[in-house]
Amino acid sequence: AGTAAPAARDGAALDAAPGDGLAAGSAFPGRVRDFVTARDGQFYVGGSRWRFGGTNTYYLHQQSHYMIDSALNDAAAMSLTVVRAWAFADGSGNSYTPLQPQPYVYDNAAFDSLDYAIYKAGQLGIRLVLALVNNWPDYGGMAQYVKWFLGLPDDSYGAGTNHDLFYSTKSIQDCYRAYVKYVLTRYNRYTGLRYNEDPAIMTFELANEPRSRSDKTGQRLLTWVTQASAYVKELAPRQLVTTGDEGFYGDPANSDYPYSNYEGDRWKDFLALPAIDYGTVHLYPQGWGENPSSKPGTDPVSWGTKWITDHLSDGAALRKPVVLEEYGLSINAAQGVADEAARDAGYQAWTSTVLGNGGAGDQFWLLTSRVDDGSFYPDYDGYRIIWDSDPGNATNAAAQLLSAHAKAMAAAT
Repeated sequence: AGTAAPAARDGAALDAAPGDGLAAGSAFPGRVRDFVTARDGQFYVGGSRWRFGGTNTYYLHQQSHYMIDSALNDAAAMSLTVVRAWAFADGSGNSYTPLQPQPYVYDNAAFDSLDYAIYKAGQLGIRLVLALVNNWPDYGGMAQYVKWFLGLPDDSYGAGTNHDLFYSTKSIQDCYRAYVKYVLTRYNRYTGLRYNEDPAIMTFELANEPRSRSDKTGQRLLTWVTQASAYVKELAPRQLVTTGDEGFYGDPANSDYPYSNYEGDRWKDFLALPAIDYGTVHLYPQGWGENPSSKPGTDPVSWGTKWITDHLSDGAALRKPVVLEEYGLSINAAQGVADEAARDAGYQAWTSTVLGNGGAGDQFWLLTSRVDDGSFYPDYDGYRIIWDSDPGNATNAAAQLLSAHAKAMAAAT
């Protein structure tokens, strides 16, 4: 609506075109061929019910083909069938390679990593969930849009007054939508398909963990999710669309942070929208204060199990699939997880809850693999999982149980 945005232009070369020698055609042996669909609270592929165990490897959009191969080969070896990654990198002059260095400018060459990751995933039978902007300032995110158009500093970790203008400022939303359109209609030099034609892309996600802390009613964020989801669905009608939120309930009568209205999210209202195909749930009870250090007597694993069952129950009532899209436990004795064995027991409890209560899928945070020098990607946040095919390797117990869970989810269809 409103006046037209400036015409998009590439920061480097024009998109590759069919016949340029980079793509061998739109069909490759072994590629994912069927789109995932959602109906009656379940996912389907080729007419059959489909459930999955998956992961997050956010960095695929920035890395060499070697690193992409390493991560996705490990995911395939673990029988993980869905990987979530970023499809954004906004703003220049930072430590990352921007996909959108300036408003309405898209660097075709910088998209090579994402193009290749989509191709590689499809070859391995893996489907991708691609998030289109970040709530947080990592890789630019909403803060970059607010800086571009309003010149305001980031306060996403504070009151959110500036940050939340992302959702309601027309010039910002025009730019976000232009970027979304570019990504969804982008021609992939490796597959011969546009992104919105490729069944290897399971889902386009509006944002990673959108919050609107300055509006406790949740109306601002709900309006944005309503409008943005309809726009994405119009551009990519064969793929799934989801919000990418954490599952906060937005209940003004509940003082428990994740159930309260503190972050301005209304999970059940998002899920009820016609263009939202499934619900996303994140789970970090220690970071949310659901631990014995912050609340004596609180077990983060037990609290997390209830968080999962609550969302699965609400999703069933709305007849929409629910995915535990991110989850993690930190090894911290004061916060209820004494060692790797306790963490792994927590992961076993949570994944078993998803499996046993009709969850459509789950994706642990975070599978990482080898970097260009052959070493492993650094454990920046304490949640890293690495794959070692030797089941006798004690340090690999978490990867082994998550692999077994993925197989069980696939078999439970």
